[in-house]
Amino acid sequence: MVRGKLEVLLVSAKGLDDSDFFNSMDPYVILTCRSHEQKSTVASGAGSEPEWNETFVFAVSGNAPELRVKIMDSDAFSADDLVGEACIPLEAVFQEGSLPPAVHRVIKDEEYRGEIKIALTFTPAEEDEEEESYGGWNQST
Repeated sequence: MVRGKLEVLLVSAKGLDDSDFFNSMDPYVILTCRSHEQKSTVASGAGSEPEWNETFVFAVSGNAPELRVKIMDSDAFSADDLVGEACIPLEAVFQEGSLPPAVHRVIKDEEYRGEIKIALTFTPAEEDEEEESYGGWNQST
């Protein structure tokens, strides 16, 4: 069982399929690890080449096989549009501890829609962490 802290550095994206016809799109990212979801800031007017350089932290316990990355286009007067998704397996970062920024394919409707750059770091929880939190035995009489 894996327990610890997963840090996700959302760097940038490029070559995204721009879903806005009249303006540059305003992309943001929704990161999901198991049932925990976090959202980046909106890269207003960044179009198909946004940069975020934002870090997100997820507490991991149990089975967390992948990080799901969903790129959205923020729209003021209608529902936000899905630009594409990437699925990043986490087994390598759990074993290595740190993975430098790497490019992952963004897919929508089984077609390539650009790429996203993400770095991952995993810090395992101390094995004695739970025992230490109880403070040991009280020996006063």
